[in-house]
Amino acid sequence: MNIFKRLFRIGKAEAHSALDKLEDPIKMTEQGIRDLKENLESSLKALAEVKAMAIRSRNDSASYAEKGKSYERKAMLLLKQAQEGKIDASEADRLASEALLRKSENEKLASDAVADQANFENSVKKLDGNIKDLRSKIAHFENELKTLKARVKVATATKNINKQMSNIDSHGTVAMLERMKDKVAEEEALAESYGDIANESRSLDDEIEDAIGDTNKLAANEELAKLKAKLGIIESGETEEEGKNGEEA
Repeated sequence: MNIFKRLFRIGKAEAHSALDKLEDPIKMTEQGIRDLKENLESSLKALAEVKAMAIRSRNDSASYAEKGKSYERKAMLLLKQAQEGKIDASEADRLASEALLRKSENEKLASDAVADQANFENSVKKLDGNIKDLRSKIAHFENELKTLKARVKVATATKNINKQMSNIDSHGTVAMLERMKDKVAEEEALAESYGDIANESRSLDDEIEDAIGDTNKLAANEELAKLKAKLGIIESGETEEEGKNGEEA
């Protein structure tokens, strides 16, 4: 069938770029599968018709065989009645002969029907085999179509991603990120530089104050000690003599 040759060419589409330019493999495969399904439908219809003829031939064979037996029984009955004197012997012979002739005709029809039945049943087997083969091919091509569609999606997605990746540098994204890194590094170095300058700008007085502590706090402590001495308050761990000396002072 031409459809099989066409589908075979579709299966080789990747190796033939010219075919890709002229025909869409997916659409071709879909159309091919539709054609196969139409052929399958026609084959199923033909199979049903041939099966019906086989059944008809079988029924006809049985019917003709029964009619032949019936005519034989009638011929025997006629001869018996003539023997018993119920009918004229010559008339019985004539009718019995006609009955036997009809018997032979029906036996011939029954034999022909049996032959027709055998032929029809052979045709049924062939058609059934073709239908099974056709169904197998349809299933195979449908699976191939699913795989082809999936590969097309993956290939399209991969192509788009690679295309976007290839356009990154042309858009200056990488260069812009590098400039941002340089700018951040520059700002960090400048901040560290200002910190060093601030530390170097501290005055000598600041260093002295840091070394001796808060002078106001020292003066307040001395005033507190004098006040306690006037009131006669002795600090814990201080002797009475030390308290008097502090008071005299």
